[in-house]
Amino acid sequence: MINEWSTSRPPSSCPRPNARVSRLRLTESLIPALINSTRLTKMLGKLDQETENLHHNRVGMDVGKLIQQGRQAKGLSQKDLATRINEKPQVIAEYENGQAIPNNQVLGKIERQIGIKLRGKEKGQSLSQPTAAPGPAAATGKGKKK
Repeated sequence: MINEWSTSRPPSSCPRPNARVSRLRLTESLIPALINSTRLTKMLGKLDQETENLHHNRVGMDVGKLIQQGRQAKGLSQKDLATRINEKPQVIAEYENGQAIPNNQVLGKIERQIGIKLRGKEKGQSLSQPTAAPGPAAATGKGKKK
């Protein structure tokens, strides 16, 4: 009986095995050259130095103390403040301990609840509501009348 498999040829749409093998041999021959190259070693060393020093900034202890003082002045516990701003009590504790990564949205909600600015040059000052200046409609008397 003749082995049909040994005499049959793959269809012409199949990739050539020789091209694949030659690419593999080329890659295998380059690997030792790349590993031993001093240029690659220097590049890897620089990459290690760049990635080791990354860290997130944390909220300062001054902000934590301001939050704590404002919260206590309003007679709120950490849990009460967290409930009012729709956050977990753990978030308030992290901010007060200076361990939280600053989030402007959370800081803004805390500022409004305790009435103290926690960001910018005016940090620690009372949060005053700006008075609404009369707009152009109020000045001309052409605004809506009730």
